[in-house]
Amino acid sequence: MKRLLLAIPVLFGVSVLVFAMIRLIPGCPAVAMAGVHADAQFIEQVRRDLGLDRSLPAQYGMFLGDLLRGELGRSTFSGRPVLRELAERFPRTGELTLASMGVATAVGVAAGIVSSTRRNSPVDNLGMVVALVGVAMPVFWLGLMLQLLFSVQLGWFPATGRGTLTHLVLPALTLGAASAGIVARMTRSSMLEVLRQDFIVTARSKGLAERVVVYRHALKNAMIPVVTIVGLQVGTLLGGAVLTETVFAWPGLGRLLVGAILARDYPVIQGGVLLLTVTFVAVNLAVDLLYVHLDPRIRYVSRGGES
Repeated sequence: MKRLLLAIPVLFGVSVLVFAMIRLIPGCPAVAMAGVHADAQFIEQVRRDLGLDRSLPAQYGMFLGDLLRGELGRSTFSGRPVLRELAERFPRTGELTLASMGVATAVGVAAGIVSSTRRNSPVDNLGMVVALVGVAMPVFWLGLMLQLLFSVQLGWFPATGRGTLTHLVLPALTLGAASAGIVARMTRSSMLEVLRQDFIVTARSKGLAERVVVYRHALKNAMIPVVTIVGLQVGTLLGGAVLTETVFAWPGLGRLLVGAILARDYPVIQGGVLLLTVTFVAVNLAVDLLYVHLDPRIRYVSRGGES
């Protein structure tokens, strides 16, 4: 409950920042909506209809009032309710994010375990170099290279669009590559720390198989910092989805936000960013609760101002 209450000022701060920053973007929604060849009188009428002739505090008050009523206004570009636009696009972005997170977690944890159990070997060095390259690779460049290789040259996967599972493969690999590198490095570091602890030495001295020592005893204790990184990477994946969806023409929230920015569609931008923030806060709350499952010694009981 304390973490849920702390989310309220976070969301309020994000709403203020987004409201202020999008109004620094050059261009006017009224001009974008009316057309560059419209006369000044018609543009001014559109401004009044959109409420843009009011002061910034008054405009923010309107936005906040709609938000407290569970509304986000209407898109100035399509005229549709923003909630309907977001409800159509967000599940597609969630699908891409979950697939990318699955790729990042599976590849990163596996690579981290292999590297930690073969410390300073050629396999370890190669794995960490590949992880570093994955972290440094620009999302849009990697996406274009995967399209060129697997779509144009080999013809294995569709280059753009959404429909079957094959459409999801390349965007998920593109978006999950950087996160996989970060998860791999964190898993390796955490596993190396755990493998040096006394209870691992005791388990080995009992004659347990190395597989049992690594996967049953070491891995679970090493997963807490890894879970933290995975939770934080959700924000990275949601942000990276904007570029990935643009490269692969994936009809999700990221592509909607790009179009809204180009059209100066303030309600859609505000609603989209706020939705992404709520998602990120919810995922990190879930990560906090998952700690208790991974380590029963952790208890979230407040005593004397401390947890």
